[in-house]
Formats: sequence, C-alpha cells, structure tokens
Amino acid sequence: MVGQEHVVQALENALTSQRLHHAYLFTGTRGVGKTTVSRILAKSLNCQGPDGQGGITAAPCGVCQACKDIDSGRFVDYTELDAASNRGVDEVQALLEQAVYKPVQGRFKVFMIDEVHMLTGHAFNAMLKTLEEPPEYLKFVLATTDPQKVPVTVLSRCLQFNLRPMAPETVLEHLTRVLQTETVPAEPHALRLIARAARGSMRDALSLTDQAIAFGNGELTEGGVRQMLGSVDRGHVFRLIEALAQGDGKTVVETAEGLRRDGLSAASTLEEMTAVLQAMAVLQAVPSRAEPGNASDPEAAETARLAAAMPADETQLLYSLCLHGRGELGLAPDEYAALTMVLLRLLAFKPAAAAGAEKKTLNEAPAAAQAPRPAVVAAPPPAAAQATAATPAASDATRAAPPGHRLPVREEGRPAVAPSAPEASPSAAQVLAMHVRVQPPPGARDLARESAPAPIEPSEEGDFWYSTVTQLVAAEAITALARELALQSQLVARDVDQWLLRVERESLNQAGSRDKLQAALATLGHGVKLAIEIGVVTDSPARRNKQAADARQREAEEAIRNDPEVQSMMRDWDARIVPGTLRPA
Repeated sequence: MVGQEHVVQALENALTSQRLHHAYLFTGTRGVGKTTVSRILAKSLNCQGPDGQGGITAAPCGVCQACKDIDSGRFVDYTELDAASNRGVDEVQALLEQAVYKPVQGRFKVFMIDEVHMLTGHAFNAMLKTLEEPPEYLKFVLATTDPQKVPVTVLSRCLQFNLRPMAPETVLEHLTRVLQTETVPAEPHALRLIARAARGSMRDALSLTDQAIAFGNGELTEGGVRQMLGSVDRGHVFRLIEALAQGDGKTVVETAEGLRRDGLSAASTLEEMTAVLQAMAVLQAVPSRAEPGNASDPEAAETARLAAAMPADETQLLYSLCLHGRGELGLAPDEYAALTMVLLRLLAFKPAAAAGAEKKTLNEAPAAAQAPRPAVVAAPPPAAAQATAATPAASDATRAAPPGHRLPVREEGRPAVAPSAPEASPSAAQVLAMHVRVQPPPGARDLARESAPAPIEPSEEGDFWYSTVTQLVAAEAITALARELALQSQLVARDVDQWLLRVERESLNQAGSRDKLQAALATLGHGVKLAIEIGVVTDSPARRNKQAADARQREAEEAIRNDPEVQSMMRDWDARIVPGTLRPA
C-alpha cells in the first residue's frame, strides 16, 4: 500500500494482535486503493504461508495457494459484489444466502461490496442483521466513494477507514520505483507532470504512465508527456505571473497570444497558475518551506523568487481570479480572449493601486469632514475701497470664482479676520468685502449627535432656501440629481452673485447637477453662481419635509388612539392597532 500509512498501521496492529472486527468500510476518491486493500486484507486473513502452516498475518506471503487465487480472482471464499450494477435486494439476498456455509478453502469468508452507497434502501435493510452479527468465519469489507449516502445504521456497524488522495510527491516516488523495476527510461520532470495530472489517484497515474509509454515509443520525455497531456509549460506560467507582478500588460497579452499560436489550453494555463500561486502563497506565509527541502524540484527556485517579488495580497487576489476565471472560459466565444481578460483583471484591480487611492482619499477626508467655517476678509482702507469700488474688474473677479471656491464673507456678530484661503497672485485686484447674511455653522454638540439629529432651528437662510426649492420642485424645474442636490443641501451664505451650499455626500457635488440647479434658479430671478462644500447639514429642505411628515404622522396616530370608537373596540374586543398601517390623510 502506497500513501495510506494510517490505514496500513491500524490493520497491521489488528492483524498482529488478532483483534479483528467483523466489518470494515473503506472510503476515499477513485484510485486510492480501496479494492486493493480489501484484497490484501483477504489474503492476510487466509494466508497459509509458503509451507502451508501459516496463520493470520500482517504480511501475506503471496506464494501460497490462497494468496495466488485471491490475486487471480479464483478464491471461492472471497466474493466481490459490484453494487453499482447489483444494487437490488435480490442480489444482496443471494449473497447473504452464502453466509450460512462455512469456508471451503480458507479460514474466513470475505464479502467485498464495492460502491456500497449505490445499494437501494431495501437492500441495506436486508443486510443489516447479518452485518451486525455475522458468523465468526464471515468478514464484510465495504468500499465507497461517497460515505454520505451510506445509512448511519450501516456506518455504526463498521470500522471506517478514510483513504486519502495521494500527494504528487508520493505518486512521483512510486512511479519512479515502478519504472526502474520495469527498466523504462523516464525523465524526472515527465514523471512530475504525470504525478500532478493524476490528482491524487495512483490508478490514474499508472494509466497515464502506460499511455505515455505508448505515446513515447517506450520512453517518457517531458516534451512527449506535455504534448500528450496538453499541459502548459510552466515557463509560460512564470512569465505571466512575473508580468502581472510588474504590471506589464504588454507581456501578458503577448504571452496569451503565444499560447493561442502554440495551441496550448487556456484552462490548463489557469490550472497551472493556480498551482504555482498556491505554492507562492505557502512560501509567503511560511518562509521556512523555501529551505533546501524542495531543492529536487527545478521549479522551486523560480516559485520562491516570484513569491518574494509579488505581495501576498496580490497573490491571493490573482489566485482567486484564476480559480473563478476557469468557469468563464466556456462562457466567452473565444477562450483565449477570456484568458486575457482574466489576467488583465488583476492589473485593473491591483491592491497597490487601490491602497494608493484609499490613502489619497484618507488624506483628503479630514479637511472635508471638518465643520466648514465661513471665511471672512478684512475691510480694505478707505482709499483702496474707493479704488476697488471704482474698478469694474473687482466684481468681475468675484463672478469668475470657480465652482467649489469658498466665498469670502463676513459673519454677523464677529470681527473681521484675515481669510485662510490660499494667497492670491500679486496682480489680482482687491475685492471689496461686503456685509452678507450667514447662517451659523453647526456646533460641536451637533457633530456628536449625527445619529440623532437635533430639531431644526428656523433661520432666515433656511426659510429662504426652503421656499425657493419648493417653488422649483412644484414647477418641475429640477429633476433627478439636480433635485436631490437642492433638497439635500443647506444654504450657508448668500452674496450678491454667489451662493454657498453645503452637502454631506460628495456624490451630490457633480458639475452637471450644479449647472442645472443654477439654470433653474435663474428662472426665478436669481442669476447667481453656486459654490458647494462638504460638511454636516443641519437644515435642508429634505430635513424640513421629513420633520413635517413625522409631525403629521404623529398627529394622525394620536387622533386614532384618542378616538372614542377606537378606544371602545380596544377595550371591549381587545382590538389592537397594527404598527405601520396608519397614514395621515
């Protein structure tokens, strides 16, 4: 037995101490040795030794008559039943009828039922009693690839052994030993390709080896095996991963086109990439795996180099993209175009780029999140004021303020201070400061209570903006995003030709929405430019509408609860008002 040491050790100890169970269940995927171990167990139970005087042993001789008959399938006391084709109750009853007869040649009768999960429910029920209390000379051996379909009443009567899929290294070692015994020349890397293609199944590995020997006319070469399997040379895979690590889209596309020219499988490319990326992820998480233990693999050094070159988060992302990309190949009209798109997807969503964008956003966020403070300017000296007032360029400069530029204003009740805005160029004309109405910004206490906003305190700016927006909405002068911008914004300050609005979400601050709102305001006689800042909004038309709707809802609910007829029904008939069903008329 190869690669199943945990099963071999348990059976060896049981046979040596002769602590034998009456039923064994072997589970595992195809080609891992379920039927083989059942035959070896039958030989161990019935081996007579080379001299015919042997007993139960963990090392059957293989030369006695019982061992040879079991190997050739002629041992009358060893019965194999294929449950996939004999799954009915009649077949099981015919097998159990033999249980009443003692062995003819050996010590034990062994009933081996392969793919036992295929039996019908009646067949399972028919064998339960015999399986629980068989004669002392009868042993059951069951094998299945799907133990979940075996009833628990059967599982509870068996010793269960799970045969594991074999590691590629185990398959490679066994193939090397077999071919050396058969004196078949083979390149190590050709055997490594077969070991990976077997996917944990030794039977598949031996079948592929036979096919490769026939394909290579008696020898196994890497090129011949790769051509037979249709697998991709890992040189292409390493080139793709390195190009993706460096963000080289040109190399990625050229390599994908080369795979098309060579007729190599796109699905095999992604499969090989997932295998390499999995090895890279292991090396990144456990650097000790890069020690000289893997020196026999010529690809280990290249895998270790790529693991050091690519960040761990990109490795995980690329592994996920390749894994899910295999399912997309069949959806695209051209599998190579689908392969290219899967590979280029990493360049579009590189974690490093995303982290840079996030860092930029975080750097800009504190300035936007702070409560906006109205900027003010000092009044110029009288002479300068007269000169500025006499110069038409001053008002032109004010009108030319770009969208989003904070308007210099003076707040009521506070002395004028120098603005915190960037310095103007020396040639810029001085602007005459004007006294404008400014709504006070929210205090720190309001910022701490965003989850439960305080009641709206009416103000002159809020009343004016609410009235203006209501007219625009009623006249359908604004729609879609422009309407949302007007409803969700707060009028902070009004100047002669520029108004300052405040919104909480950056998504509302769009140039198209701002222009449409400006055009709608012009129809009401307000030919102004709008400047928008990001901050906490405490008074907006939307909040006022919500507050009025809540007040109407409370009045409606109160009117229903205080209605005499409603109270009478609630008192006499245990009536209840269903929450959420009341609406104001």
